[in-house]
Amino acid sequence: MSVADRKTKLGRTNLAVSRICFGTSSLGNMPDTYGYAVDEERARDTVRAIFAGPVNFLDTSRFYGFGRSEQRIGDVIRERGGLPDGFVISTKLDRDEATNRFDAARARRSLEESLAALGLDRLQLVHLHDPEYAAALTDVTDPGGAVDELFRMKEEGLVEAVGLAAGNVEIMMPILRDWDFDALITHNRFTLTNRNAENMIDFAIAKGTAILNAAPYCGGVLAKGVSAYPRYVYQQAGDTALEPIRRIEAICAAHGIPTGAAALQFSMRDPRIASTICGVSKPERIQQTIEWAQWPIDAPVWEELLALPFVTGDPEATRDYKPG
Repeated sequence: MSVADRKTKLGRTNLAVSRICFGTSSLGNMPDTYGYAVDEERARDTVRAIFAGPVNFLDTSRFYGFGRSEQRIGDVIRERGGLPDGFVISTKLDRDEATNRFDAARARRSLEESLAALGLDRLQLVHLHDPEYAAALTDVTDPGGAVDELFRMKEEGLVEAVGLAAGNVEIMMPILRDWDFDALITHNRFTLTNRNAENMIDFAIAKGTAILNAAPYCGGVLAKGVSAYPRYVYQQAGDTALEPIRRIEAICAAHGIPTGAAALQFSMRDPRIASTICGVSKPERIQQTIEWAQWPIDAPVWEELLALPFVTGDPEATRDYKPG
């Protein structure tokens, strides 16, 4: 049985998911974030390839591409008459894109928009997304706020499991302490170059929360290479930011290993990580990801890779955030 075929129980939920989850933010066409466009047919072809493959887990969001990611996924779900058997969709509640309002009413409206776009009447896994960008964090966290509304959706049966998906660890930690989420998504903060989320992962595991580790390629550069894609965590990057990537590339090249395989397996080999969310933007990336997940990497190579220096600061501290 291949890595992609194996399923694991997602924490305390009844959901069984593959060790790989395909992230679909780029399928919403977000050139400000990724530096390239993805048209509608390419996006749909990619979703079709996901549904046809062995991975049973897909992650999206109401905010990705201003709703285009969910809509394009929903178009394929409707085209094929429903989700494949056993397939798990993960999506996210998001703030109002015009005002950044993120109170209970907005959370409820976000769920309704997701259900309509995806063409589903309930969702398996829904996360509260990016509270750090809310106009007022108190709208999210106060009694009767967006977090309470998310848990109410679970009580109502509209959502099977609930999670928290955000970036800033300092904002996430108090929320994790106060609520018992089923799952947690962290992105760009547990990679070959950065361990910003290390302590948060340990804390969440101790609470029984399943960890979904997203963006193992640091926004794409560890998959595509510095020469082809000189960006780091969604920003154009100079030599200082790219030098750690070059060191990883050099070790991988010396051993004939795709850098993307090392980046992906760094996450997958950690027993705390239930599933690793890998962004894909075209159909051929599906099989490539599965191949990378199984690429032989010997222990001495891991010793070299893990001996490289890494940072623990927030990798997005200077990011110029753009939603498109």
